[in-house]
Amino acid sequence: MTYKNESLPLRSAILYFTFIYLVFQSNLTIAQTTANTASLYEQASEVSGLIVQYGQDMNAIRDFYSPYTKIDGYEDQSVQTSPEERKRLVEIGNGYLEKLKQADFDSMSIYGQVDYILLKKEIVFDLGALKLDDDQYDKISAYIPFADDIYQLEQKRRRGIYMDGQDVALQLSNILKALNMSMASFNAVSSIDMPLARKGKAAVLGLRSRLKSFYDFYIGYDPNFTWWAPKPYKALDSTLNVYATLIYSKGKINTTQKPDSSGIKGVPVGRDELIRQLKAEMIPYTPEELIDLANKEFAYCDKEMLKASQEMGFGNDWHKALEKVKNSYVPAGKQPEEILKLYNDALSFIKARDLITIPPLAEETWGMTMMTPEAQLVNPFFLGGSEIIISYPTNTMNEADKLMSMRGNNPYFSRGTVQHELLPGHNLQYFMNSRYKSYRNAFYTPFWIEGWSLYWELLLYDQGFAKTPEERVGMLFWRMHRCARIIFSLNYHLGNWTPQQCIDFLVDRVGHERANAEGEVRRSFKGDYSPLYQVAYLTGGLQLMALKRELVDSGKMTYKQFHDAVMKENTMPIEMVRATLTNQKLDRDFVTKWKFYDFNK
Repeated sequence: MTYKNESLPLRSAILYFTFIYLVFQSNLTIAQTTANTASLYEQASEVSGLIVQYGQDMNAIRDFYSPYTKIDGYEDQSVQTSPEERKRLVEIGNGYLEKLKQADFDSMSIYGQVDYILLKKEIVFDLGALKLDDDQYDKISAYIPFADDIYQLEQKRRRGIYMDGQDVALQLSNILKALNMSMASFNAVSSIDMPLARKGKAAVLGLRSRLKSFYDFYIGYDPNFTWWAPKPYKALDSTLNVYATLIYSKGKINTTQKPDSSGIKGVPVGRDELIRQLKAEMIPYTPEELIDLANKEFAYCDKEMLKASQEMGFGNDWHKALEKVKNSYVPAGKQPEEILKLYNDALSFIKARDLITIPPLAEETWGMTMMTPEAQLVNPFFLGGSEIIISYPTNTMNEADKLMSMRGNNPYFSRGTVQHELLPGHNLQYFMNSRYKSYRNAFYTPFWIEGWSLYWELLLYDQGFAKTPEERVGMLFWRMHRCARIIFSLNYHLGNWTPQQCIDFLVDRVGHERANAEGEVRRSFKGDYSPLYQVAYLTGGLQLMALKRELVDSGKMTYKQFHDAVMKENTMPIEMVRATLTNQKLDRDFVTKWKFYDFNK
């Protein structure tokens, strides 16, 4: 008994330390699991695989049904989808919506729920775009009654079906006859709306591209085809090109765009389309409300600009203060050196305040190139991404354009935007997007891309980066420019303003050089930008500022934690960034509702 009683403390100690060890191991396992889970969600979610599959399936259909071929030495990227292709794309989209319905949304992490909502939104938007495309194609199909004959030739080519050369020559000759009849009928048409003219041109060029794909497959490889096909093919190809030009030449600007002297042609999309796209971008405001927002921000800029003008000795005539700033330009050949200095100034300021993590490799590998004179016609200021593209005069420009380029890219203007293009702006975005949740590139939105870079302009101004009145004028010029972008682009697409009015607004209200204003408007309306692209800069920046106030100013996160977290979530509507960072309760039928702007401030 004594022996047993004496052994109790030892046995208890062994049991106690065994228990402690097991708890430690358990906690270690939990910690490792938590770390692994956190690491997992840096790269993926429960829905990320489905996102990748959807994108690849849609690309597979597009690649199969719309072969890109080089015509006249250029790869045609504007090929109109065929009815067959659109049907398959719709089937794929609806199939993925069914897959989403089967998913257990409530059991997902916030990352999976966000990806679910984004994928669903993307599919619905794609299906809507296909419906619009189908409706427009129906309207121009009467002008191309021969289209199915060309589509059928291309269908046979896909599987290498043998084509008798003499039969092919006859088919091509018959298509040419139908084409000539269509051209004769179309010549009697006085005009068609510009969107339909663009669609008609794209459809005919698409047919031309498919015909070339068909011809290139057999020519030289099949002796019979090579004997019969070349002459009728060349005649048909040439006439298709003429017809595409003819259709586009009959396009007239919708009555919503009044004629003007700018020479800039565009197509106002109208209020309904603006609202459709705003909904897709998760912006819960009307175009008119966004114009009000821009005017409120403009009023703030006006007050700040007057303060700076008065400090510079120009009183309330801020245009004179702006003139002094513009004339601070550096000599030709010195701009790259100036850009490097301004970049170092901005990065030193950011590092000193520990605002964000800058990976050393990102800091090492950004590049620098010069913009061509041709590109400067539509991009009068520098651009950025994997490298900064510097806009400054070349020897081929006339003297007036050289001066306007130098004045418009003076050091005070450039000081406010170098970090927009490089670090921590677009260059860091490109760096991080390829390393974290890269599948979310499918959800590309200018409200995140441009909004993030613009946010840094707003933040640095608030942090005192502009120390002198001249530096404040330079940063305020760009802030006013972003306000103006919202106002002129939405007014244009609502049918209220002409391109010339937009140019005059930039010159008179912001202080642009006229050539630079013309380039800005031409860039905005030439057709390869979303109607909301220019709206996205300031709007996206203000969204991030509102989120910063919610999370950083409240003490829930540090600046570095906030900025690093945003970067690792990759591109998506900023309302979904907010949902992720706040672990917001979501449902599978989520609709945008975040009113991020205080109109009463």
